[in-house]
Amino acid sequence: MARYHDVVTFEPRWHSVQAPDGRDLEVVSAGPDNGRCFLFHSGTPSAAGAYPPLVAQLASRDLRLVTFSRAGYAGSSAMNGRAVGDVATDVQAILDALKIDSFFCAGQSGGGPHALACAALLPDRVIATATLAGAAPWPADGLDWMAGMGPENIEEFNAAMKGRDALERFLVREAASLKNVQPADVAAALGGLVSDVDKAALTGGYSEYLAGSLRRSVSTGINGWRDDDFAFVTPWGFDLAAIKTPVAVWQGGEDRMVPMAHGAWLAARIPGAEAHLLPGEGHLSLALNKIGDVLDGLLAMGKAAAHPARTS
Repeated sequence: MARYHDVVTFEPRWHSVQAPDGRDLEVVSAGPDNGRCFLFHSGTPSAAGAYPPLVAQLASRDLRLVTFSRAGYAGSSAMNGRAVGDVATDVQAILDALKIDSFFCAGQSGGGPHALACAALLPDRVIATATLAGAAPWPADGLDWMAGMGPENIEEFNAAMKGRDALERFLVREAASLKNVQPADVAAALGGLVSDVDKAALTGGYSEYLAGSLRRSVSTGINGWRDDDFAFVTPWGFDLAAIKTPVAVWQGGEDRMVPMAHGAWLAARIPGAEAHLLPGEGHLSLALNKIGDVLDGLLAMGKAAAHPARTS
């Protein structure tokens, strides 16, 4: 255990977990050993890591971070043709390996759909779930899916819809700009995907953490990124309307990666979902500015689910 800016933090622990089909999963945990599990699905592209301020926020609430590199990223073996819902099997293997029974779940950006997969497919283990700037499925009835996205995302998902060759050409080019990206270069690398509020968030420790995650996300190639993209625009493998566990949807109005309309669409279709649609927040600033509220909301939803109000 070490000190970080006079706040007690916990050194991350790296684990190698085997999925039921023999694939390797790269897992990171950090925080109080006996704390309740907060399982975090990071964005697209990304790789497992522990952001110290997040670990500190979790530890102050007696929560322990568990996160992992999705199939095909960094130290996790690829799973070609995976659907979003396939992540539930990997999560179950991780929980069993770490001897964790139940967990709070959250996903940011491309991690949002994967968090919802856990909410739908692991109802006996998930306590409550939050999505932060998470995408809606494609196609989504009544939602103009790409409206409001930055030009890079429009090009990326148009390539995904054309097929493997078109998407791989796009991603190989983009990965070349990320493999050595430095903290000062992150905003430029993201181009039109970051609004002014997100550019303001890309400073200090957060830009260092994000740059490291982006570098590692393409360190073993583009498999994870490619398979994420295909998973988003093909059937997810579960029904949002079947989710029974508590869900909160957080989305910002200054988001150029996943516009706020995606959050509104999700909140309207997940039974009982809490909607937190914040016009002044962006894709990255949302988590930085509101993570305390997100965590407190998860704890409150979990408590309410465990002790439902009596009705006469």
